[in-house]
Amino acid sequence: MTEAELRVRLSQIAAEPHHRFVAYGEDELEHMGKPPVPAAVLVPVVMGASPGILLTKRTSHLKRHAGQVSFPGGRIDPEDAHAEAAALREAHEEIDLDPAHVQVLGRMADYVTGTGYRITPVIGLLPPGLGYRPSPHEVEAVFELSIDVLLDPNAPQRERHHVRGEWREYWVWPHPQQFIWGATAAILVHLAEKLRATQSSIRP
Repeated sequence: MTEAELRVRLSQIAAEPHHRFVAYGEDELEHMGKPPVPAAVLVPVVMGASPGILLTKRTSHLKRHAGQVSFPGGRIDPEDAHAEAAALREAHEEIDLDPAHVQVLGRMADYVTGTGYRITPVIGLLPPGLGYRPSPHEVEAVFELSIDVLLDPNAPQRERHHVRGEWREYWVWPHPQQFIWGATAAILVHLAEKLRATQSSIRP
């Protein structure tokens, strides 16, 4: 997929109706008794000759999701005008990403996690070659997952582990240094499925 094709397809995905569709994590039933906490993440797509999805690894001392791979993002605060504003604010706080460098295309469908969050993924395009300054408190590393890997239908794998007396299954994406799983992996699966669905239809 060329950079031009990727830009067109991501714009199409962002323009799709999403307000009536919500995706759920496998263990969402634990939190169905209370409303999920609104959150937003930026799904940053680094354009250029070798496009990739920008991801972060959280520091190991955080109280929640320590050491996990995630998109830049977090809770939607009362002062945030909308999910896009929250995602850009969090990306600036976490990796010093200037909002002026982000071309926001729109949203994907919300994703409800088993830990009680309703995440709105916001697709944004970034130019190549930007420098990032991770927040020492929140982010241990910044890296990319290649679009070529994202487009490979055999790349994500289902794994399972035993937690609190139950078996849980989740998606895992291959990466030479990082373990990409959980809500981040699931959102990537949804994005990959949409990208592959009409990949051939946008080629000249």
